[in-house]
Amino acid sequence: MRAVLTRVNHASVTIDGQVHSSIGKGFLILLGVHRNDTEKEADKIADKICGLRIFEDEAGKMNLAPSAVNAEMLIISQFTLFADCRSRRPGFTDAARPDTAVPLYEHVIAKCREKGFIVQTGVFGAEMMVNSENDGPVTILLDTDSL
Repeated sequence: MRAVLTRVNHASVTIDGQVHSSIGKGFLILLGVHRNDTEKEADKIADKICGLRIFEDEAGKMNLAPSAVNAEMLIISQFTLFADCRSRRPGFTDAARPDTAVPLYEHVIAKCREKGFIVQTGVFGAEMMVNSENDGPVTILLDTDSL
């Protein structure tokens, strides 16, 4: 499983010209599910996301977890994180099919909510416009193969 996590002041997702969901200060997370991923990987990445200390403390150091600043999360499914770009036209055979990806995407969302976070989402498979104001900017790449 892969995630591109960006610390944001606010973010939103628009579908068919209408704002579907939005958050204030927190994380915009693009989440990709690999075809071999299981709940083990979903638990691992959710735990890392919820505990990642990348918010600034009173000394200006990245030292605070999202719970310390009441961070919100906007999690968007992003199969293109598993693009194979060896040729000029990317292939996506490593990305999970919807029957695997949807339950694992929803599992990550549920785990983050269980930890007390407000979590907003996009719509799996929808054409979405994602807007954000990056804070820092701070962007972190997570891959369960290296966690």
